[in-house]
Formats: sequence, C-alpha cells, structure tokens
Amino acid sequence: MRQAITRIKGLTVNIEVVEVYQTDQHGGILCYVATIYIQAPGSADKRLVRKSRLPGAATALKAEIKRDGLRAFDRMLVNPDHRQPRSLHP
Repeated sequence: MRQAITRIKGLTVNIEVVEVYQTDQHGGILCYVATIYIQAPGSADKRLVRKSRLPGAATALKAEIKRDGLRAFDRMLVNPDHRQPRSLHP
C-alpha cells in the first residue's frame, strides 16, 4: 500500500488530504481511499471532513480548494439532518 499526503496551509485552517492506494503489477488500482481533514493552525486535533473511494476525488478537491479557497467546503459542510451549514471550527 502506498500513501500520499498533501498539506494545504491556509490562514484560518490547514487542510490535509491523505490518499491510500494499492495497485497490482499491471498498474490497475485494487484499493483507493482519500480522506480530507481540516486542522486549526497550531493544533494537533484534526477533523474529518470527507472520505471518498473514487480514484481522482482528492485531485479534484485539491484543485477546487486552490481555486475557491474555503468556499469549496460550503458544499461539503451541510448537516444532512438539518440542512444547515456547520462551522469549520469545532
């Protein structure tokens, strides 16, 4: 299994994208999981924002974050029970 970690530093939160994947000898993907965490600067606590098993999901999210900044999380941080946005900060 291979792991790739991408850290995007921001003014209010840091974003960490962790991709874990395994390939066969021909390059085919056997397993892929991407997890996205947010973390307050100077804090060791991380908060899970999203998980995805679709290959390429982390790359698409990284491009959205670089393009839109924290506004990229507006679509993700909706509480399905109440349909009101949650705060990025715990």
